Amino acid sequence: MEIALEEARIATEEGEVPVGAVSVMGDEIIARGHNLRESLNDPAAHAEMIVIRESAMRLGRWRLNDITLYVTIEPCAMCAGAIVLARIPRIVFGAKDPKGGGCGSVFQIVHEPRLNHRVEILAGIKDAECSMVLKDFFEERRNVFHSPNHLPQRGKVNMSLS
Repeated sequence: MEIALEEARIATEEGEVPVGAVSVMGDEIIARGHNLRESLNDPAAHAEMIVIRESAMRLGRWRLNDITLYVTIEPCAMCAGAIVLARIPRIVFGAKDPKGGGCGSVFQIVHEPRLNHRVEILAGIKDAECSMVLKDFFEERRNVFHSPNHLPQRGKVNMSLS
């Protein structure tokens, strides 16, 4: 989880929501990453998705049935779905996500009885530290947004599809 937290801190430095993830097979790190949604302008570039893709490429297979995925916050529904599809057997996460968690807090994707794969979940690992990284990030964003020096961006919006 320490490595996932390192990745979350890197995300903060890059202006991304601080979520970090790492995949491990035995005692070997297969992939590590953090949110890249802002950098890539990709709504699916969550830390878990980055690490799942990288793990599959490095291992040369999409079935990741022998890795453990560590994440600083409970995966969302999209990421939980990808975890099930990749056949990942175990997720270890820090903070629960009461607004959009896909592993029990809001949705229960990884234990959905109509799907053909179940995922073991270990939650609350370094919960306080994982929560604090997120809390500090959003508190800082609110302070910047409400500062007297912050002026909203104004300009013409190009709505054309060409």
